[in-house]
Amino acid sequence: WTDAEEYPKWYGPNGFTVTVVEMDVRVGGRRLLYMMPPDKNMKIWTTGEYKEIMPNARLVYTDCPADEAGNVQSLAAMGMGDDTSPMITEVTVLLEAVDGRTKMVLTHAGIPADSPGASGWEQALDKMVAYAERSLVPDA
Repeated sequence: WTDAEEYPKWYGPNGFTVTVVEMDVRVGGRRLLYMMPPDKNMKIWTTGEYKEIMPNARLVYTDCPADEAGNVQSLAAMGMGDDTSPMITEVTVLLEAVDGRTKMVLTHAGIPADSPGASGWEQALDKMVAYAERSLVPDA
């Protein structure tokens, strides 16, 4: 969640390439990244601000559509509907040790009901599990 080199290895929907431009992991720090679909016909920019950081326990940050400079955009400005208000959502990640494993609870508040975000998160989290399993298996 907080390593700019590792994050793109699991984040984003299947087939998308993720590039982290900025990941200033401190309260008030900024994150800026883009996702590119397999056909590479566009870059989907997002930005946000870190609100709470409790290592290995809690991470809260805003997540917003953006332009390449990191300016928050409305969905209308991105060609995705008529809403001209900035879309600022909040992601909360809670981690808890349970029986030698880690339980993670992810909440993404403020997403419109018709957003494809849930599907994207499901794919990203599946990729995260596979990445973690590969990373934790000792070399044979």
